[in-house]
Amino acid sequence: MDITRILPEECLCLIISLTSPVDACGSAMVSHALRSVADCDAVWEKFLPSDYKSIISGSSSSSLLSLGKKDLYFHLCFHPVLIQNGTMSFQLKKESGKKCYMLGARALSIIWGDTPSYWTWKSLPESRFSEVAELKLVWWLEVKGMIDVRILSSNTNYAAYLVFKLRNRRTIGFRHRAVGLHINVGGITSREVRRVSLDPSQNETQHVREREDGWMEVEMGEFFNEFGDDGTVQLSLREVDTSYFKQGLIIEGIELRPKNTGS
Repeated sequence: MDITRILPEECLCLIISLTSPVDACGSAMVSHALRSVADCDAVWEKFLPSDYKSIISGSSSSSLLSLGKKDLYFHLCFHPVLIQNGTMSFQLKKESGKKCYMLGARALSIIWGDTPSYWTWKSLPESRFSEVAELKLVWWLEVKGMIDVRILSSNTNYAAYLVFKLRNRRTIGFRHRAVGLHINVGGITSREVRRVSLDPSQNETQHVREREDGWMEVEMGEFFNEFGDDGTVQLSLREVDTSYFKQGLIIEGIELRPKNTGS
């Protein structure tokens, strides 16, 4: 039975738009007639965030609004757009269309970050941002970030990740030593501070993983954003043992993205 001969196109569009991006792509594989419905703008606009127009119009890529909705959806999945004067990026999680944000290094509060003898700001071709922060030499390491939960997807479990690199032979103070990673949601301080090594040896538990974009990441913690009510999420990296100095950490930013159940 060919459902496209029974139901009008408007009904088919509504049905498919109530599923998911994965289901819509699967529907497009069934037949040529169903593909034209599953690929239509009416379906894919439902998978985009309700505020996508205001986000993109205020970005460095406002011309993307001229794309068809399915093309726009997948562009945002694979190509982050810069917002907030280039200090943050926005993209979508491919499977669900939920929002992902990265706070670039310039959007973070880095203790002594504007002191050239401690930190230097540089451009790297592999970074989505115009500048990243490289640690030259500090004894007290403290980096903080903050994001308004209202811009995140509601009813979503998020995880935050420190995105970084280490300057190989010039890295000092991170091997066999852990840093503290912490999340504070809505002013309620979590008791949990994750202690992880950013430069683990082969015998240590491996919390750091390599990303597809060539950077490294380590999970800072997770939280559930239920309704997106007023409030903020505060994130921090901290190591204040002044008995040794730290050097060679390169920070691209802190990324917040939906976390798969069980991952």
